[in-house]
Amino acid sequence: MAIYLKDVIFEFETHRVIDQITLNVSEQRIGIVGVNGSGKSTLARLISGLIAPISGSIRINDIDIYKDRKAALKTVGIIFQNPDHQIIFPTCIEEISFGLMQQGMTRIEAEERSNEILLQFDRLKWSDQLAHNLSQGQRHFLCLIAVLAMKPDVIILDEPYAGLDLPTSLQLRHELNKLSQQIVMITHNKDILVDFDRILWIDNGKIIKDGSYENVMPDFEEEMQRRANVSY
Repeated sequence: MAIYLKDVIFEFETHRVIDQITLNVSEQRIGIVGVNGSGKSTLARLISGLIAPISGSIRINDIDIYKDRKAALKTVGIIFQNPDHQIIFPTCIEEISFGLMQQGMTRIEAEERSNEILLQFDRLKWSDQLAHNLSQGQRHFLCLIAVLAMKPDVIILDEPYAGLDLPTSLQLRHELNKLSQQIVMITHNKDILVDFDRILWIDNGKIIKDGSYENVMPDFEEEMQRRANVSY
């Protein structure tokens, strides 16, 4: 599994959000850190194919995710930081089934698969529930289940633990640790990243540092502390 970006640029109005990033990522667990507004979430959306760069190219497993959207659906999935930006159907089973039907399953097949994965996570009782009746943490977990049901090669998670209670967070971490897929995670929780294979530090749309946890995080924390001291 490999994510390849070459000279990727993205701008919003007149602001350059991603500034000519080139990356070749084959590690299984990749963490992305940076302050709010640094370009982390934009990079995640670019990699997932939700937005297109104004220049440069992005390929996942040698698939151009912008030219082949059907293949992209089977290749990469993303979990947004805010579940309400992701959930579009009334019931949980409809939400999970939608992506599966986009992959070619019939409605019956998709609903069967949806109930299977809900059972796997001990959430079968959610099947016919209205998604908006779930707590924010539960809606976040529903989004993860919907993506996992599609079995993508790459899963991108934008602050996946935000809003989750402790038991749900622990279950989520346990399930993520079991996955064979390539994981790209944006998080402010450094403890989550200790065992990750590679850390990318992004600031002002550029990669400031790229390497192991031990090589990146001490410098990142030192810079965050320096900025905090300056602000006071």
